[in-house]
Amino acid sequence: MEVHIRRFSLILLFTSLGPPVECQDVDWPVYGGDPGGMKYSALTQINRESITGLEVAWSWDADEQPVAGSSLAFRGERVRPGRFEATPIVINDTMYVSTPYSRVIALDARTGEEYWSYDPRAYSWGQLPRNCGFCHRGVAMWSDGNQRRIFINSRWNLIALDAATGQPIESFGVGGKIDLTEGLIWEINKLHYTNTSPPVIWNNLVILGSGMPDDRVYRRNPPGDIQAFDARTGERVWTFHTIPQPGELGNDTWEDESWSYTGSTNVWAPFTVDTERGPLCIYPLVLPTVTTTAGTERATTCLQSLSYAWTHEQVSASGIFRPYITESGTTTHQPLRILSR
Repeated sequence: MEVHIRRFSLILLFTSLGPPVECQDVDWPVYGGDPGGMKYSALTQINRESITGLEVAWSWDADEQPVAGSSLAFRGERVRPGRFEATPIVINDTMYVSTPYSRVIALDARTGEEYWSYDPRAYSWGQLPRNCGFCHRGVAMWSDGNQRRIFINSRWNLIALDAATGQPIESFGVGGKIDLTEGLIWEINKLHYTNTSPPVIWNNLVILGSGMPDDRVYRRNPPGDIQAFDARTGERVWTFHTIPQPGELGNDTWEDESWSYTGSTNVWAPFTVDTERGPLCIYPLVLPTVTTTAGTERATTCLQSLSYAWTHEQVSASGIFRPYITESGTTTHQPLRILSR
C-alpha cells in the first residue's frame, strides 16, 4: 500500500491578554451558525484589542493520507484527501466535525480530547468523481429533546449516528443508513453520485441534495433531485424534481422530451432555511449537463408541504438557449432580499 502523509488540523485559540475570564458558552449548532446561514457570532471575547494576544489552546490532526492498493474496490486506483473544508458544529461543549474522507469526529471543545470517531470508508470505492480529491464540509444535528443524532451524507449514503457514542442508529433506514440513489427517477452509476456538503435539518426532516461531475455528460446521468427524509426512521417524505417531470409545472418547457434523459441540475452546496418567511429552503442549483451555458438557478421551496413560492433567476455565462423552468412555481422577476448585520 502506498502512503503519503497529508495532515489537516483544527486549531483552537484563546486570548492571553488581561485577567482570566470565563469562556462564553454559545453553541454553533448548524453549518452556517443559524438556519439562515448568517455565519455570525455574538461572542465578544475576541475583538480588535484581544486578537493580537491569541495563543493555541489545543489542536487536533485528522492525519488522513492518500491510499492505493488492493484494499480498494478498484484495484490500483489511488485516492487522496483534498482540502480540509469542514465547518465544525458545537453543541454543549462537544464539537462534531467531518474530515475530507467523510469520517465524523466528536471532540471536547474545551480540551480537544477525542470522544469518538466514525469511518464510513468512503474511500473504499475509489476516488470521488472530481479532480481535487476527497472533501467534506460538515455534519448536521437533529434532536427531539431526549436524544441527539448526527447526520453525515457520504457518497450515496445518508448515515445517522448516536451523538453520544458515534454508533449508527439501527432503527434509521437499514442499519443506520439509507441509499440516496434508490428513489431517483432512473437507475444511475453510483460512482458518479456523491455528497460533500451537510444536510439541512428542519423540524423532523433531513433535507439534502447531491454532487456529480460536470465533465461527464451523457444521457441519464444522475438527476439532481432534492430529497427529504424522516429524521427518526429514514423514510423518504418527499422528492423535489429539479427538472420537472410530467404533470409538474414547467415540464412543457423541456422540449423533445429532454426532461426524460437530462441529469444534473443538482445542489451540491449547503442549504439555508428562511424561518422568517416560511419556512423556505433556499438553495443554489447548477445547470443541466446538456447545455453549453454556465449559470445558477435560485429557488425557494416550502419544506413541510413542498409547495413552491417563487422563482426563476437565470444567469448566462456563454451560449444561447431557450429559457426553461427548473422548479415548480410561478416564474417572476423579483429583487433579491439582501441581509446585512
